[in-house]
Formats: sequence, C-alpha cells, structure tokens
Amino acid sequence: MDLLNTLVDKGLRRELPTREEALAVLATSDDELLDVVAAAGKVRRQWFGRRVKLNYLVNLKSGLCPEDCSYCSQRLGSKAEILKYTWLKPDDASKAAAAGVAGGAKRVCLVASGRGPTDRDVDRVSETISAIKEQNEGVEVCACLGLLSDGQAERLRSAGADAYNHNLNTSEATYGDICTTHDFSDRVSTVQQAQAAGMSACSGLIAGMGETDADLVDVVFALRELDPDSVPVNFLIPFEGTPLAKEWNLTPQRALRILAMVRFVCPDIEVRLAGGREVHLRSMQPLALHLVNSLFLGDYLTSEGQAGKDDLAMIADAGFEVEGTDTTTLPEHRRAGCGGAQSAADAAEAPAATVPAPSDETRRDLVAVRRRGAGTDLPPNA
Repeated sequence: MDLLNTLVDKGLRRELPTREEALAVLATSDDELLDVVAAAGKVRRQWFGRRVKLNYLVNLKSGLCPEDCSYCSQRLGSKAEILKYTWLKPDDASKAAAAGVAGGAKRVCLVASGRGPTDRDVDRVSETISAIKEQNEGVEVCACLGLLSDGQAERLRSAGADAYNHNLNTSEATYGDICTTHDFSDRVSTVQQAQAAGMSACSGLIAGMGETDADLVDVVFALRELDPDSVPVNFLIPFEGTPLAKEWNLTPQRALRILAMVRFVCPDIEVRLAGGREVHLRSMQPLALHLVNSLFLGDYLTSEGQAGKDDLAMIADAGFEVEGTDTTTLPEHRRAGCGGAQSAADAAEAPAATVPAPSDETRRDLVAVRRRGAGTDLPPNA
C-alpha cells in the first residue's frame, strides 16, 4: 500500500503524518491488518529495537474521587464494587513497588485518586518516593496524582520523581461528554507544569468510549503537540456501575489499528500498552508488541491484569526482550532535548470512517475487579 510505504518513510525520518493519513490507518480493513502491523513495526524497531519497557502500578489511594469522569470506576457516584482505601503508608507502598521491580519493572507508577493532591499529599508521596528509591536501585518513579497546583511539580521533582502522568484521554471537542468537573485545558496545563519542573511527561488516551476516528486522531495529535516522552494507550474497561458500562466498541483488530496509528504519529516516543489490553486484545496481545515498546506488568488500579509471569512469557515468545535498568528507553536525539518530529503540513481532513461493530460476543467475564495487592492482605500480581 502506498499509504503504508509513505508512513514508514515518514516514521523513519521522525516526520509527522497528515491527519488524513492517520485517519486512513484507522479505516484500513481487517484484510490489511497484518500489513499495517508490519509497517508500524518497522518504525517501532528503528527507534526501540526489540526492547520492551515494563512498568508497574501502585494504587496509593483507591476510590472516593470527587471528579465525575465517566470511564472511571473510582468516580463520584460510581457503583462499581472496587477496593476503597485511603493513603498507603510509605513502607507499604514500597513493598508493593518491590514486587513489580522483582518482576522486571523498570518504572513504578504511583497513582492516587482525587482531583489533585494537597500539600500534605505531596509530602506523603515524597516520602514514598524516597522509600522506593532507597530500596530499589535504578528504578524510575512516576507520580500520577491529578491536577497540580503551583509549586507542586517542583516539589515532586525535588523529592525524586522522574516523571509525571496525566492523560488527555479524549479529544478536546468531546472532553465535556466524559467529564464536567474539570476540562481539557486543565489536563494540558498539568502536563506542561510537569515538563517545566524537569519531569518526564507521560500523557495518553483511552480508546473505546464511543469516540469517532476523528476524535482519536485529534487527541493523538494534541499529545504529539505536547511532546511527552511516553504515551500510554488505554482501552476502556467497562466497569459495571459506571456510565460507560455498556460501551463495548472495540475488536482486537480495531485496537491494533489504533496502536499502529499512535506509533505512526509518535514514531520515537515510548508508546505504552496500558489498561484494558487483556479485555480487548485478548489473544492478539503479542501482535501489539510490534507496535508498542512498553507495557504495564500485572494488575492495574482497580482491575486485575494477566499474571506477570504470563506477560514475561508473552514477551519472550514473541521474540522481544525486557529492557533493563542499564538501558535508556528513549532514542538519543530525544534524550539530548530534541523536540522530536519534524513539522509537516496537514492535508485536508478526511471524513471519519465508520467504526465497525464488534463481531464477537461481549466478554464481560474479562473485567475482573482487583482484590489483591495494594490495600489488601493478599500478595500482588507481578
């Protein structure tokens, strides 16, 4: 396909595709899927070889969030039967993190529900960061605490936080449809604050919330403009008890096309396979490794993932290798401070393709609420 040859050439040069080209990737047929994966795989290997970075989530505070994000099981008014607990003590959080590091995780992501941290919360997280780094040499720590207030990013950086995560989630045009308690610009501002404080920015999206192809392209281009170092791609986990519980819009094939589009738009950025991969990719997960260069190991915030040992076996069986702490994830030109992609004029917007309905039966049995690890007496999955 001329489209794929063009996208590979642009990806190898770090040149942005046009919006029309990104939309065309999402509109490819299932018959073309392996060609799409192979093309995006060439770009992935150019900048990241066959390395896979492992990340591990520690949910520091679960549930009881005052925000109304429709996709979230921890939202205001959620009836999802998830674990609910207040702040973990630093030692308990460090023990949970150690399980992930022992399983091969290079980065620990410390997440807390809520609109944003108080100054006391920043103190708590700072103590936790110190405890984790004292016990795990070389580990990266990423904080994900919601919207930041003035000075908080600098305090987290001084405490040893290497990165800050705050996802854009969906397009600016449709953000108000999934959340009313804050807006898209709030999220952009927090990412920019983290970058200004010297932290590596991590910001991604959630696919499968009923968005159009144009929405997906919009949010990925918005992310590319922000130029984060890592982009997590989440697939909606339709928790019973949330407003989006009936949104089963993804097939494994569509999930792969979305990942390929993200790779073409973000050729030299860490693209992370995140929440919902087991639910929507299922047995197609190994193909996704040809598109992403990073994934979460084990469980997520309020849902269970596949066993950590199965993740490691999948990586090995697919011919990839786990990235060690002695290896720098990003290509040298990004580490040196280069902005990344070269500019390319956008072509006229093409109309969004019709999203095909899933052809398989809804697999609600694949949504497993987390009952182990942080906040429980049971050992974590790592």
